[in-house]
Amino acid sequence: MKKIFIPLIFIILAFGIAEAQTGKGFGVGVIVGEPTGLTFKTWLSPTKAIDAAAAWSFSENPSFQFHMDYLLHSYFIKEPAESKGSLPVDFGLGFRLKLKGDKDGDGLNDDKTMVGVRIPFGISYLFADAPLDIFGEVVPVLDLVPDTQFDINAAFGLRLYFR
Repeated sequence: MKKIFIPLIFIILAFGIAEAQTGKGFGVGVIVGEPTGLTFKTWLSPTKAIDAAAAWSFSENPSFQFHMDYLLHSYFIKEPAESKGSLPVDFGLGFRLKLKGDKDGDGLNDDKTMVGVRIPFGISYLFADAPLDIFGEVVPVLDLVPDTQFDINAAFGLRLYFR
C-alpha cells in the first residue's frame, strides 16, 4: 500500500508547486481506458502543461500504474465561429511506473516493477464557459526496467479545474 501512496504524494507536491507558480488552475478527473483511474493536470503556460494519472492497468497482468507527462499544446485546429472553446492537440514526453500485481492472491508482488518512457499524443476540448476539459490520448510506451518492451496506452477522460 505504501508503494501506491508515494507516487500520489509526488503528484500532489508537483502540481501544488506548479499551481502556486502559475495560478492557472489544477485539474482533477477520471481517465478511462488503459489505464483507468484518476487524472491530474496543471498548466504551466497557455501551451505547456504537466499531466499525470494514478490508475489501474487492465493489461495482461493487472497492476497499479502511475505516470507523469510534460505536454506541449498546439492550437492549429480552427474552431467554428460559434464555438467558444478551444481544441488543442498535444504531444510530449513522460515516464511510467507500473507496479505489478499479485497473481496468486498471497499479498505478494509476484512480478517486477516496470519503469518506462511515455510519448503521449492527444487532443482536448477546453470549454470556454466551464472549468472542464475532455481529452483523448494514444501513448506509445517503452519500458526500460526490468526488461525492454513496447506497450501502448490509450484512454479518454474528463477533468474539472479548480482555481
